Amino acid sequence: MVLSTGTNKTKTAVFISGAGSNLKSLIKFSKLKKSPISVNLIITNNKLAKGLKYGSIFQIKKKIINFKNKEIAEKKILNELKKNKIELICLAGFMKILSKNFIMNFKGKILNIHPSLLPKYKGLNTHQRAIDNKDKYSGCTVHFVNSKLDSGKIILQKRVNINKNDSSDSLAKRILAQEHKLYPKAILKIFSP
Repeated sequence: MVLSTGTNKTKTAVFISGAGSNLKSLIKFSKLKKSPISVNLIITNNKLAKGLKYGSIFQIKKKIINFKNKEIAEKKILNELKKNKIELICLAGFMKILSKNFIMNFKGKILNIHPSLLPKYKGLNTHQRAIDNKDKYSGCTVHFVNSKLDSGKIILQKRVNINKNDSSDSLAKRILAQEHKLYPKAILKIFSP
């Protein structure tokens, strides 16, 4: 699955709702010569998202979209994507579920990173659920987005051991460190011929 590469990098939008640590790692990755993407747009549903600061730091256009009315919100986002010639969306801790309609109307690819080894633990509270089930390991998954929650084709996964004394916070921290490495690897994988 090759998106247009060449000397021009693929224009990418990153959708966030919180701290934006995956956004930061994607921006750093996009600056590398080998990276096939450039981060051109940051979209959030949360005007207090800490990750918005990376838009200012790296001079990337930011859009805050109010999701009170999902249909209007998604129309606004699609317009922004078109205006900015975005071909790839990376969801990075974006806490809204995109509609089937949105996914069909966006003509590029949509990727998501999820903090579990899908198909296990779709949705929220993944770390606590893995600990409660006494799993030996958890991890993270980068996958294509389709209209079912956390169900698109898996691109890459990374396993992380669960320690006896792990809390959901300590496990989340270790998994997040792996997410920062996995997302760029998954992007390289889908762009490689």
